[in-house]
Amino acid sequence: MAKLKLLNISKIYSNGTKAVNDVTFEVSSGEFLVLIGPSGCGKTTILRMIAGLEEVSNGEIYLDDKVINNIHPKDRNIGMVFQNYALYPHLTIFENLAFPLKIQKYDKKIIKNEVEKVASMLKIENNLNKKPKELSGGERQRVALGRAIIRKPKIFLFDEPLSNLDAKLRIEMRTEIMNLHRQFQAISIYVTHDQVEAMTMATKVIVLNKGTIQQIATPKEIYNHPSNMFVASFIGSTPINFFNCELIEKNDNQTMIKLEDKDVLVVKTSSKLPKNFILAIRPENFIISRVKNDFQNQICGKIINQENLGFEKNIYFRYQDSIKVCKTIENVDFNFGEEIYFSFNEDKLLFYNENGELISKL
Repeated sequence: MAKLKLLNISKIYSNGTKAVNDVTFEVSSGEFLVLIGPSGCGKTTILRMIAGLEEVSNGEIYLDDKVINNIHPKDRNIGMVFQNYALYPHLTIFENLAFPLKIQKYDKKIIKNEVEKVASMLKIENNLNKKPKELSGGERQRVALGRAIIRKPKIFLFDEPLSNLDAKLRIEMRTEIMNLHRQFQAISIYVTHDQVEAMTMATKVIVLNKGTIQQIATPKEIYNHPSNMFVASFIGSTPINFFNCELIEKNDNQTMIKLEDKDVLVVKTSSKLPKNFILAIRPENFIISRVKNDFQNQICGKIINQENLGFEKNIYFRYQDSIKVCKTIENVDFNFGEEIYFSFNEDKLLFYNENGELISKL
C-alpha cells in the first residue's frame, strides 16, 4: 500500500513570493484527495512539486518513506493529467498512449497490448489512428487519462482536468475518473476550483488559502463544521450567512443572544460563548414563513430578489444593513419588498469567535 507524505513543504519564488507555506499532509492508496481554494492559493504548485515539475524550497516529500525531492519526474512513478490535455499534436492517439512506455523501452508487443487494453477501457479504441485535433474535448481528455493510466503509477495527479469541458461532459468524466480510481486503488490527488467536483469526488478535502492549509477533513465535515469563517464562506454554492452577535445572558439550559443589535433570540447551547461572536447559518437551514410566531426564534427580512433554480429557490432578503440568503424547495413566490419571517434549524448553527475560528455548533 503506497503512502505519500508532504512534511513542512514551502515554495518561495526568486522574487520573494511565498506560494506555499509550511504544508503538511499525507494520503494513502485508495484515497481521493481534493485540493481546493481560490486562484493563487497554491494548489497547483503543490501538485507540481509532487510531480517534480517545481522545485521544493523547504520541506520533504516522501513516497513510501523515501524522500523524492531530488528524484527526476519520470522516475517518481506518477501519472499526471493536465487541464489542457498536454497531448503531442503530431502523434497519433496510439503514439500518444504508447509514449510513456516507449521512453521506458518496453517491448513493442507489450506496448501494443497495453495501448489496446487502455483504449478499450476508455472507449477510444476507434480513434487510435487519429490525431488529437480530430477528437472532441471529451475524447482528448480520455486520451490524457489513458496516458497517465498506462504507466500503472502509484499516484495519479489531476490538475483541473475537466475545466475545459461542458457541464454534461463534466458529469460523465467525473464518473469515469471515479470508476478508474476505484479500479486502480492508487493515490489520487485532484486540484479543482469547482466545489461540486470537490464535494462529490473526494474522500478527503484540503481547503487552501494564500498557500496555507485552512482545514483537512471529509467533504461532510468540511461543509457541516468548517473550522473557520474562510472555509465556511468558501465552501457552499450559495453563500453562508454571518450575523454579528452579542451574548446577553446564559444559564444552564438557555442562552440569550442579540443579532445585529436588533433581534433577541433564546437558543439552547452548551458552548461557552464570548461577549461578541459571529453566528453562521447556511441558507438551507432557514425556515421561511409569512406568519410571525411569537413562540419561535424568528427574524424579519425584506425580499430583494429570488432565483428559481428549478428544484429549489434562493430567496435574498435584507436584514439590517446586509443581504442574507435562504434556500427553499417550497413552490412559493414572494413579492419584491415583501417582509417575511425566518426561523432556523437550531441543530445546524455555527459559532465563530472574532478571529474567525470555530467555537462550536449548537
